[in-house]
Amino acid sequence: MTSTPASDVSLYELALEIDPALSILQVSPATLKSVFSALMDLLTERELPAIVWAKLPRGVVWQTELERYSTLEGVPKAIYVFKDYRDDSTDSVSADHSSAEVDTCAEATIAPASAAIEMSAVTNTETTDPAWLEILLDSESCLRREYFLFVWTAQFQGSVLAHRPRSAQLAKAPEPNAVEASAALVDLSLAGAIEDSQERRQHLLILSSFDGNLMQRVLSGLEQAKTTMGRSTTVDASISPTMLLQEAVAQWQQTISTMPSTTPDPTSWGQLFMKQIQRQEEVLQRNAIYRRQADLVEILQLQKEELTNALQAKADFINTVGQELRTPLTTIKTALTLLNSPNLKPPQRQRYMDLIAKECDRQSSLITSLLDLVQLDQAVNPAVLQSIRVSDVVPGVVSTYQPLAEEKGVKLVYTAPEDLPAIACMGNWLKQIVINLLHNGIKFTPGGGQVWVRAKQQGNYINLEVRDTGIGMAPGELPKIFDRFYRVRQSSLEDASGAGLGLTIVQQLLLHCGGSISVKSKPGEGSTFTVLLPVRKQQPPSPLP
Repeated sequence: MTSTPASDVSLYELALEIDPALSILQVSPATLKSVFSALMDLLTERELPAIVWAKLPRGVVWQTELERYSTLEGVPKAIYVFKDYRDDSTDSVSADHSSAEVDTCAEATIAPASAAIEMSAVTNTETTDPAWLEILLDSESCLRREYFLFVWTAQFQGSVLAHRPRSAQLAKAPEPNAVEASAALVDLSLAGAIEDSQERRQHLLILSSFDGNLMQRVLSGLEQAKTTMGRSTTVDASISPTMLLQEAVAQWQQTISTMPSTTPDPTSWGQLFMKQIQRQEEVLQRNAIYRRQADLVEILQLQKEELTNALQAKADFINTVGQELRTPLTTIKTALTLLNSPNLKPPQRQRYMDLIAKECDRQSSLITSLLDLVQLDQAVNPAVLQSIRVSDVVPGVVSTYQPLAEEKGVKLVYTAPEDLPAIACMGNWLKQIVINLLHNGIKFTPGGGQVWVRAKQQGNYINLEVRDTGIGMAPGELPKIFDRFYRVRQSSLEDASGAGLGLTIVQQLLLHCGGSISVKSKPGEGSTFTVLLPVRKQQPPSPLP
């Protein structure tokens, strides 16, 4: 045993100076607590007489196993608990963030759920147990950034030292090397925890040894720790700090000298190893639960955002519907008021009557379109889709709109070969698609223009194209034309008003039958809407009876 150091020293650095080959690991506070708990569990379960030196992070959760061991009856023991001077006034898990030297690693990066359960069974550290002695460290002590647990029994001596480095020191921390035989037990149990990034919020540098000679030399450094005036359950508070530490040192030196010589105990080593495996498994299972909870929270958050967006979209839709319904009603009411004027001339009266009729038609069209959208929002079973041919629908719609086109001076032609394969769609849906596209084509094409409707097969789809030579649309309009209530702004035609739902309905109908729609347009050159409808798959013939 070397000479006792002359001044307060870091036990962590002293251990490395004595044995530079000690393995160093970076671990989380949760892993450090797992190691401490495993050692104390072994003493408690086997009821081993022992001397224990401990400096733990703040928080009663850290002292659970230590206090449980201290309450064993009929077991000789001595427990020396070193505390920072600022920890003497509180045992709270939360730390004082106003200080630059806060023990941040004591904050519960340890599992909160299990901590709450453990704390409910913890007694106050101000125990009257004569085996428990608290020693307050001075604010200048080199131990203020360190935590340790030393255990001295007749079966073994074990030590675990942890150092809370500054960020720069952590960056320069050595990589783990080959584990020495004396440190293999604890180091092996820590290896799995290092891989868990969820626990690595505030790292600690940790080393361990079960070399009795090294432990004695490290204890000589502990005997020189700087202490301050504090309370003790065995020594009167009026005694000076130096005498307090001296009395504690004399006490543990005398106790060590009376203990029987240490003999290797394979049973203790095996139980310690299994205890650490058990503790590590608890940490891993706890982390797995937290990860699942975090994933669930993320899923719930996404669902909340989707629900919020859906509610906002519904609110916007209702608001827009209200505005759209109010506009024609306002126009009708104004026209009715003007019709009551006694000085109104017949031409003016007729103009107001036509305006009322037009707005009534617009109101009816809007309500009908809204009802169509409500029906389309309901899920449709693909099995109910009919087998229908484009050639059975297009000619009838074109013949219906032929008089309107001739009245405007627009040439209307179509091509729909009868040999085109059938598609999977409802007959009224396909008719509504053609009507809306054809109506828009005629509506936005001035006299002398043309509108074509062409159908052809394109792979596994039927390509239905509606093209016109009308006013066209600006590039900025194209991404918006399928939005509800959107109307093309650059329209110079008188009949440019509408509900703004026609193309929205077309798009929704196509989605229900597995189709799609695209558009190409240039101002002054017209527009081309291309609809793709999937060909209905042939059903296998039924087997003959």
